[in-house]
Amino acid sequence: MEKYQKKLVAVLNKQIEVGTVMNVLAHMAVGLGASVENKDELRLIDYVDADGNSHANISELPFIILKAENSNQLRELRKELIKRNVHFVDFPDFIKSIGTFESPEKSRQVKEENIEYYGIAIFDDWDIVTELTKKFSLWK
Repeated sequence: MEKYQKKLVAVLNKQIEVGTVMNVLAHMAVGLGASVENKDELRLIDYVDADGNSHANISELPFIILKAENSNQLRELRKELIKRNVHFVDFPDFIKSIGTFESPEKSRQVKEENIEYYGIAIFDDWDIVTELTKKFSLWK
């Protein structure tokens, strides 16, 4: 079996209520998918069932969901992702207070040191992503 070149991982803050963190995951997944330049790398498949129904745009890549103990772990991961130029989308807590339909300019009032990170979704080289996320455990 051929080794995947890219890895798709989300690391979620385990301290955030499950309903909220699932919403965060959905927002990050949409953002990550939209921001990937070469969509072929996502390995999207159109699965067709026995009745001919299409189940399109499902990635054949495993989407690994991990948990961080807290926001500080996510902050450190984010710094390393930036340093290594790894493709990611994060979800800071201020989005919940600003709202997705309000003025995004309000985010300019929040200093990074005051942000609580709810999650980070990553899509990049398999080995690099593995190295950067190996300290996190699976979300169960």
